[in-house]
Amino acid sequence: MNDMTGAVTVDLLDGHVAVVETHDPPANFFDRDVLAAVADAGERAASEGARAIVLCSEGRHFCAGARLADATGALDPRASAAAVYEQAVRIFRWEIPVVAAVQGAAVGGGLGLACAADFRVAGLKARFEANFARLGFHCGFALSLTLPRIVGQTRAELMLYTGRPVRGAEAYDAGLADRLTELGEERAVALELARDLASAAPLAVRSMRATMRAGLLDRLESALEHELDEQERLWRTEDAATGITASLERRDPVFHGR
Repeated sequence: MNDMTGAVTVDLLDGHVAVVETHDPPANFFDRDVLAAVADAGERAASEGARAIVLCSEGRHFCAGARLADATGALDPRASAAAVYEQAVRIFRWEIPVVAAVQGAAVGGGLGLACAADFRVAGLKARFEANFARLGFHCGFALSLTLPRIVGQTRAELMLYTGRPVRGAEAYDAGLADRLTELGEERAVALELARDLASAAPLAVRSMRATMRAGLLDRLESALEHELDEQERLWRTEDAATGITASLERRDPVFHGR
């Protein structure tokens, strides 16, 4: 199976492993349509016999998040973000294990996408960054739920409140990366892990995964709704305008709490 839907391909390999890959290098930003194509690809792979998915991207970075210029320029930013999160829910609800192969940056919504996976393989130069506080608004993509589950409450708060990047070795020590690799080996190691997952009894794996993720999925939509409420409120502030403009201009923001 090899199919292109927009900027997303899906390949079903020997051993019941599917590779779902985005193709918008170098940053691999997403919008609603890209996430819809990713969700479609994963659903199709599972329906056609895949037992595990490797989620990856072409080029230098895994995903630098949503396209800020698109989001801030939308006539209805809330509706635009809600459409993105609707597709994110579909990805969270995939029924088979997912391994994210993270090279370069997983920033903002890109970090959210990586944390939607069950496991993350990261290169030494990977950069995990919850940059929302540096943009002046609330986190999204269900990171208020997923990040504490992965790294613990206090470490998640530190990442979210400061927006400080966490790089490969530190991410591995924190449990944010489950495997640490040399640069360029991320996908190979992710495939190895996915093949291990796919070689186990598939009905048992699906059953246990549903049990383990039940609490996350039960809270997912309400968490996204709360995040969106807070994002909408904070998008109207001077700090958000400052942070977003500074990010687009590649300079440090100076916030005034307004």
